[in-house]
Amino acid sequence: MSIPIEHPYDFDPTYGLGLAELRAIRPPQAPPHFDNFWRERYVGALGVNPQPQLGESRLSHPDWHVHDIAYTSTDGFRIGGWLLLPREGTVRRGLVVGHGYGGRDQPDFDIPVKETAVLFPCFRGLSRSSRPPISSDPAWHVLNDIDKPESYILGGCVEDLWVAISVLIKLYPQLDGRIGYSGISFGGGIGALALPFDQRIDRGHLIVPTFGNMPVWLSLPTTGSAHSVQNYRKTHGDVLNTLGLFDAATAATRIQVPMLLAVARFDPVVAPPCQFSVANALPTSNDHETVILDAGHFDYPGCEEQHALLTEKVRRFFRAT
Repeated sequence: MSIPIEHPYDFDPTYGLGLAELRAIRPPQAPPHFDNFWRERYVGALGVNPQPQLGESRLSHPDWHVHDIAYTSTDGFRIGGWLLLPREGTVRRGLVVGHGYGGRDQPDFDIPVKETAVLFPCFRGLSRSSRPPISSDPAWHVLNDIDKPESYILGGCVEDLWVAISVLIKLYPQLDGRIGYSGISFGGGIGALALPFDQRIDRGHLIVPTFGNMPVWLSLPTTGSAHSVQNYRKTHGDVLNTLGLFDAATAATRIQVPMLLAVARFDPVVAPPCQFSVANALPTSNDHETVILDAGHFDYPGCEEQHALLTEKVRRFFRAT
């Protein structure tokens, strides 16, 4: 296995950093009111009656009963998605799965879990949760209310995740304390922000998470959502005052449940130093594992083998015991 050498980008998606240098990166210090900011939002999300509605989906699968689902999140925002229920066995665990910034058009049927109710919400403004005037284009979505910390779109997406946990518990009360979270890229960053403050989530899996180490996120060339915020910063120099509250690496220092991280050494969309900042921030006293991929958001030789090994780890990590 080795990181890609040939690529079409006009910058180096390794940023010239070796593995030792990536492992040495640490998260920025939290703003003084970081914890209170998120605790207050969490209390507000807990007070929401999600009013979940289930319907039969046009999708079908031999292993899963597929349901369309919608629920009400904070600010009265209606969230759409899918709920998968196993055709065999009983529901013994719950799992919420977050998507990347491209959204999603269907659930992941190959998710390696059994006896699990799996909820795939679409975060506000994206895919089944799109609503004008919020743009579903990542370059604009990431800027929505960025000048207003209390209403910045990323905070609403974190609340959508917390309310998704409430939905599973409302539908299956026996799952309280037996619900995990898995998120990739955008969903990985949202998960890192949500996990420290919701004791109902018992473990988390983040794949190439974004929004880690915002000062670095704003400084490195990229094709991802950071590029849009970097352009915005040219005329709004104080944007880091908002982004400091939404730093996934800062939040990760507060995660107290077992974690399975997958981070990449080469990634043109989410800079590896930002991903490693999240992984490195996890408290060393807890049961965490970090899997290092050669690349993220990019096809490469050995990709299938690495992801097959990761899938097996995920299977064991979320085993319904």
